[in-house]
Amino acid sequence: MSKNLRGRNFLKLLDFTSEDIRYLLDLSKNFKDLKRCGVPHKYLEGKNIVLLFEKTSTRTRCAFEVAGHDLGMGVTYLDPSGSQMGHKESIADTARVLGRMYDGIEYRGFSQDLVEELAQKAGVPVWNGLTDKWHPTQMLADLLTIEEHFGQLKGLNFVYMGDARNNMANSLMIACAKMGINYTAASPKSLWTDSEIVEEAKKIAKENFSTVKLTENVDEAVKGANIIYTDIWVSMGEPKEIWKERIELLKDYQVNKDVMKKADKEAIFLHCLPSFHDENTTVGKEIAQEFKIVGLEVTDDVFESKASKVFDEAENRMHTIKAVMYATLF
Repeated sequence: MSKNLRGRNFLKLLDFTSEDIRYLLDLSKNFKDLKRCGVPHKYLEGKNIVLLFEKTSTRTRCAFEVAGHDLGMGVTYLDPSGSQMGHKESIADTARVLGRMYDGIEYRGFSQDLVEELAQKAGVPVWNGLTDKWHPTQMLADLLTIEEHFGQLKGLNFVYMGDARNNMANSLMIACAKMGINYTAASPKSLWTDSEIVEEAKKIAKENFSTVKLTENVDEAVKGANIIYTDIWVSMGEPKEIWKERIELLKDYQVNKDVMKKADKEAIFLHCLPSFHDENTTVGKEIAQEFKIVGLEVTDDVFESKASKVFDEAENRMHTIKAVMYATLF
């Protein structure tokens, strides 16, 4: 299927049809095959892109940089110390300057409103690498990973466990609805997302013959699940003081062996990373010592199990981001 997405921004999956997403996934597979076979594909040679990072990330930065270089583009990385955006120069002015110099702009930061403003003013495609509301590039990687493992998307049962109101939960709910996957969020009711987003997701899911559900009951949620997904319990930018409250709220929603046993016997585990599954990070060690808990959102035995596809998922960030950039710039 051929789609014309040239010149489009990639800010959230709500802006794209199921057919658009299908096209991007198929394009991602083609690029992955080319990469694995060592076939050069510098289809965007001569173009330049800039990566604006207010929030740091290993996977997002590396995925965009490698994907950009593979496509033959020049890539500039700017973190808060390398740009006056929002400090001495307005977002609108920054967008109009960068739009004169670059063919595409990636933004990863705190505000969906900001990336929307960039897109309105830049005059070139803008790609959302993560904001407070949405994480669309991660969604394509997740969908590709699921399809690679099961050979399909429609009709699968997907369970997200944890804070069901964050950018990942919102994005996964919409991604599943768009692609005909049954979505369930297992979370305390106090951490459920806005009803407006839920109702929109339910409407989309109905069109694609799937369902959207939120529940506090873990056993009910994971029974027969094909995919179990979780994310860290405290997001970047939130104060450390929240850890105690979140652990108390979410300790019963940890993904562990018991949870995986209740899912389908062929179920897989996914996580967008980074993950606090052991004490081998500074934060993980501090939390384990303070709260006497090892492994937060997921236990190490699940993270390192054969059901875990988190590193396939991480690699797929590169292939799917490449597809997005090619589709909007070619």
